[in-house]
Amino acid sequence: MKTTWYQNIMTYLGTEHPLRDTLDKEIRARPYIALDVPERISHIAMMTGENGALDEIRHLKRLCEEFDVPSPADDTNHFIADMGPFRLRWERHTEFSTYTFFRNEQCEEPFVHPVIEFVPKKWLNSMPGMVMNAVHLELESNEAPERSPNEISRYFEGHTYVGCEVAGGSALLWADMRVHQDRFMRVLMRNVDMSERQAGRTVQRVLEIETYRILALLGFPLAREASPRIKYVDEALADIAKKMSDKNEVQTDGDLLDELSTLAAEIESISATNSYRFGATRAYYAIVQQRLQELREGRLQGLPTLSETIERRMAPAMKTCDHTSKRQHNLSQRVSRVASLLRARVEVELEKQNQEVLKTMNKRAELQLRLQETVEGLSVVAISYYLIGLLGYGVKGAKALGVPIDPAVITGIGVPVVGLLLWTALRKTKKLLMKG
Repeated sequence: MKTTWYQNIMTYLGTEHPLRDTLDKEIRARPYIALDVPERISHIAMMTGENGALDEIRHLKRLCEEFDVPSPADDTNHFIADMGPFRLRWERHTEFSTYTFFRNEQCEEPFVHPVIEFVPKKWLNSMPGMVMNAVHLELESNEAPERSPNEISRYFEGHTYVGCEVAGGSALLWADMRVHQDRFMRVLMRNVDMSERQAGRTVQRVLEIETYRILALLGFPLAREASPRIKYVDEALADIAKKMSDKNEVQTDGDLLDELSTLAAEIESISATNSYRFGATRAYYAIVQQRLQELREGRLQGLPTLSETIERRMAPAMKTCDHTSKRQHNLSQRVSRVASLLRARVEVELEKQNQEVLKTMNKRAELQLRLQETVEGLSVVAISYYLIGLLGYGVKGAKALGVPIDPAVITGIGVPVVGLLLWTALRKTKKLLMKG
């Protein structure tokens, strides 16, 4: 078989990284769907957690079996299929998944008969996870009759709505950003001169904005819940610092250290609960802002734009989350600093106590030495007494045998000699023991 030139070149490149193909495919992993306007679209975002992919794949396979279409692979994170009555696009993200249903059909009355009606109800009711967001989007062609403000207001049930040009004026958009009685939000778009792929990109950006703005707000309830706990730790920490600086405070450092350990555990508990969600909130909010920029909005007379409405409503919540995240981070650092100061103070106090113990031990050693010297002196006297007594008995025995000696004189002379010899022997023995 003939070898192609690029196969020869590959022999000189060496070993490829095992993730090269995976990373190369990632840039093309979620292509836009070209939309042949008009389109009716229903979009659902399900929160399934980071370990819900297998359940979703199994659920998708049941739908594919029902409509007799090829099923997705077990390791896929993106799936597109034409079921006949509708087209499905499924995307798996880190902690959630989106299901988007398309139907190429003009609707005289928007939102009355959404495409979700063509999806089996039993399959919808058993979808894994919890619904985070659901949107009906009607994309009308430029040939449809233009909608008056009263008609548009009626489609949104009289609620205040936003409106703007998108895609640089290639389409018009209206939305009220509100969950209606069917638990879906509503977006109405009118094509002006978008191409099929441009329409697909624009619709996907709008749906991603609606999804990510909800996900970004998940951190806001946690921020409100954490604020009182953070305030409590903050005040308690300030109280401990005040007690540390107050010389008249009778509370011991050990008690303060116990209180500080409790506060450190509390702030770590708060951080462990919120850190992941606050990080996700920042990431989702950044995606929302990026998608809004990509829409290239233009103003419609008398209506607020989508971006300014989202920013006005989301910015305070996002700042609250960001402020709470910084507060708990700074508070954790403050607890660490105060704990370090308190531990240093405890160590200094222990050093003082150790010095006092050493002084006491030195005094005891001196007393023991003096006592030992006293005992040595007494020992010399006692041993000398016994030795002189033995000497006396010996001298008396010698006199009885006829030796011309005076026992009293010999005993008197022996007292200092024996004492001196015994004292000298004890001193030499002591020095030898000390050297050993």
